[in-house]
Amino acid sequence: MITRRCVVAGTSSFAALATAGFIHADAVMLAMLSKGRSGAMEIKRIGSQPSRRGPDEYFTGSVRIDPLFQAPDPARVGAGSVTFEPGARTAWHTHPLGQTLIITSGCGWVQREGGPVEEVRPGDIVWFPPGEKHWHGSTPTTGMTHTAIQESLNGKNVDWLEKVSDGQYRK
Repeated sequence: MITRRCVVAGTSSFAALATAGFIHADAVMLAMLSKGRSGAMEIKRIGSQPSRRGPDEYFTGSVRIDPLFQAPDPARVGAGSVTFEPGARTAWHTHPLGQTLIITSGCGWVQREGGPVEEVRPGDIVWFPPGEKHWHGSTPTTGMTHTAIQESLNGKNVDWLEKVSDGQYRK
């Protein structure tokens, strides 16, 4: 049986042989193409993926999610642009391989379990390590948008937990 691990190992071996000059680089490309890895560039056009409302079971307040990308296998990374109206926030959650937030507009708050509520502004980048319980959202008076980037592990990129209470949300 040919597994993804065998394909990757075989392709890596071809690449090493090509680098060492034992086989021509075209053979590596042919091996990759024959294994379904075309290496072809893909462009996602703006508006080609519909916006959706953040589900009430995972968000408090008005939240819009605009998908940006989900890389095809074997890659695991995906991203979305998330816009929080004033007072909106996520529920507590974790990510199996961590999460990076890039704040793009407005003013927001982030908090990891046991830590203080931290203010974030455009240009700030937040990293939550794998398994760290946290939440993020706007302030009570100002909306906030961020790009959220996370990887999937066994097809899952988030574990949703309980909602952030009004008392926890207040700074």
